[in-house]
Amino acid sequence: MAVLQQELTLGEAADQLARALPGHRVEILQGRLTVTPPPDGSHALSLTKLGRAFDRAGIVEAGHEYVQGIGLWLPTLPEDFAIPDFSIVDEDFRDAHVRKNYYAPNVFRMVVEVTSSNWSDDLGPKVECYAQADIPVYLIADRKHDEVLLYADPADGKYPDPQRFKRGQTVPVPESVGVSLGLSVDTLLDGDD
Repeated sequence: MAVLQQELTLGEAADQLARALPGHRVEILQGRLTVTPPPDGSHALSLTKLGRAFDRAGIVEAGHEYVQGIGLWLPTLPEDFAIPDFSIVDEDFRDAHVRKNYYAPNVFRMVVEVTSSNWSDDLGPKVECYAQADIPVYLIADRKHDEVLLYADPADGKYPDPQRFKRGQTVPVPESVGVSLGLSVDTLLDGDD
């Protein structure tokens, strides 16, 4: 008996994987399908405390919102998209819907990734993709290397070298995000105060 196989597009394969792996984050970065496991407790707590810090700093009054897990359409390749852990977006970001649950990069002021088991995606392809998408600020809580990296102000599709912050330090949120705020490296890495 012959079996007919249908070749899937990368986008179709991503959709099938997302349905087959509830709770996992499926992204396409530079034409490569990636799957991230669900966050652990420290990862989730870091994002919760990050949201609280932006609330206290007045992010909504500044005309922005913070959101977790919404799609960011990437201009790198036709089917590329990322789903940042945490993003600061313009309050009217929903008007910039591209397709599915992806939004145009011009409404993102800042994206944050807290590394998981596939930490190399956050430190490699996402740096390149977010710079090419002209995301003003990219913050990485790099739990693998126990530091926080701050990329800002991309030019010609590249970020300058990142600022690096160690435990006990505070990361200043760049003014371009719209609020004055310092973030604890320890909280970003562990979710602890």
